[in-house]
Formats: sequence, structure tokens, C-alpha cells
Amino acid sequence: MARILTGVQSTGTPHLGNILGAVIPAIELSKSSKNESFFFIADMHSLTQIKNGEILRKNTINTAAVWLACGIDTNKSVFYKQSDIPEVTELAWYLNCYFPYQRLTLAHSFKDKSKNLKDINSGLFTYPLLMAADILLYDADIVPVGKDQLQHIEITRDLAMKFNKHNGETFVIPSSMTNNQTEYIPGTDGEKMSKSKNNIIDIFLDEKSLRKQIMKIKTDSIPIEKPKNHKTCTVFKLFSLISKSSEIEEMKKNYINGGLGYGDAKQLLFEKVLKFFKAHREKYNYLQNNPNLVISELEKGSIKAKETAKTTIKKVRNKIGF
Repeated sequence: MARILTGVQSTGTPHLGNILGAVIPAIELSKSSKNESFFFIADMHSLTQIKNGEILRKNTINTAAVWLACGIDTNKSVFYKQSDIPEVTELAWYLNCYFPYQRLTLAHSFKDKSKNLKDINSGLFTYPLLMAADILLYDADIVPVGKDQLQHIEITRDLAMKFNKHNGETFVIPSSMTNNQTEYIPGTDGEKMSKSKNNIIDIFLDEKSLRKQIMKIKTDSIPIEKPKNHKTCTVFKLFSLISKSSEIEEMKKNYINGGLGYGDAKQLLFEKVLKFFKAHREKYNYLQNNPNLVISELEKGSIKAKETAKTTIKKVRNKIGF
């Protein structure tokens, strides 16, 4: 049985790209009897960006509610909040003492922002080591990640092998898993969907606000009656990700033959989003009105996660001489 670990930052409600690219694929993996899944809300990682306690708590609830709304089975999977497990920060400190400073300066999470050092906190600099602790603490075999996170998995693997070589077999060496099909989900501007780019589609908004976001999707200026290139159209791409093959083919013909305006295409996408995510939206709204249910699920999962964390940290302490 493979143990799969997935974490998501609580920097805001997960958007369509997060849901199609990470949340749903991870939940599908957890349904296999061959897998054991650990899912966590990475609220401690979020602290590198968010310094408002009320906002962070709200984001944590919203993020967890999305996972529950998308169908995570908390009886089969371990679903918990990162900050409920203090052993992760203890392990992160030990890993800090085993990893070269110079290597950390090459980490993408730091390097991409290193031109403005005054805006970088120490937490962002050591972010890869907290992520490594997240993984190694639970003996994860597989970590699904996007391509931008592959470097962090390599850092984790290097750390685990170095620690094992120095102290004897202690950590499981994890492997990464990428989903190429949903790796690049475009936002409203055609670039990769990202909160930092403000180009997201939030499927949990009220219908009026959701439609407004979808209608902002950038398109070219080809007239209604003219043929259009479905291959380069963000609207078509997003429609294809949540539609049946027959629906995709029909939309494709409308693009090729002409007669379909982009406004109509966006309306079709809007209606498809409402239909595809109808149950998700209903459950999310219910959880929003009953946040204690979300908190209860996270607390239940944290008890399970802590059992594994304690076992690992006890082994590590013994190896390093504590």
C-alpha cells in the first residue's frame, strides 16, 4: 500500500485550477484500496504571506470546506490542519541543521523573490524545509505536485537520503507524481490560473459574481460569423475540462463553422460550471453555514495524524541523540 500525501495552502478559497489540477485528482487517488491518503491544510505555510489571524482562520475553514465539498472521505483518509501537529516544526528545525544554506538560496520559492530581499521573511527562505518535514514526518511514499514544486520534492529526497546515510535508516524516500493533463489550467487572462495573478475563477461565488468572472475571460476580436480557433481559446479549454466528449465536439464544430460568439461561448461555460459543480456548491454553502462541522473533521484527522507524527519524531530524536 502506498501512502500519498497532499497539502494545500490556506491563502484563499481554492479556485477552479486548484480544484481540477489538485483537489479532485488527489481525492480520486484516495479512493483506491491500494492507497492510504494524508491530506492537510498548510496554514503554517500560509503564514509567510498572511499576517492577519482572522483572515488566516477564515481561509483555513474555506479551504477545508472545499475539500469536503469535493468528496474527501474522512473515514478513509487522514484530513488535518498542519498547525495542529507541532512535531512538524520540530522536525523542520532538525532538517534545517542538516541542509546547506547555499542550497536554500537556489530554491525557487526564494530565488523568484530574492530581488526584493526586504520583503522576504525567514519563513519563506526556509519554506522548502518545512515542506520536507510535512512529507517525511508521515512516511509518505508519493507526493502529487505541480511542476513548480518538483524542486521541493528533490530537496526532500536529498535530505532524507543524507539523514539516513548519517544516522541509519529513518525516513522513507518519497517520489513525486505530476498530472500532465491538468498541469496547466488557464485563468481569465490566458495565463496559468493563479491567485497572485488575479485571474482566477472561483466556482463557489454566487451566480452573479461567478458569471461576471467568466465573462472577463480574455478572447480575440473575431466576429461572430467567422470561424474561430478552439485550440487557442481559453473558454474552449475550460469548457473541455468539465464536459462530455460529445459536448466538446459540438462546441468545437461551432468554433470551426462560425456563428458562435465568444459571449455565447462564455455563457455556455458558465452554465456548464453551474451544472458540473452543482453538488459541490451546495455542500460548500452548507459547510459555510456550519463551520463547526469543518472544524470537527479537521480535529478528528489531526488526532490520527498526530499518532504517526509522534512515532516518527520519537525515532528521529533517538537517532540524533536526544
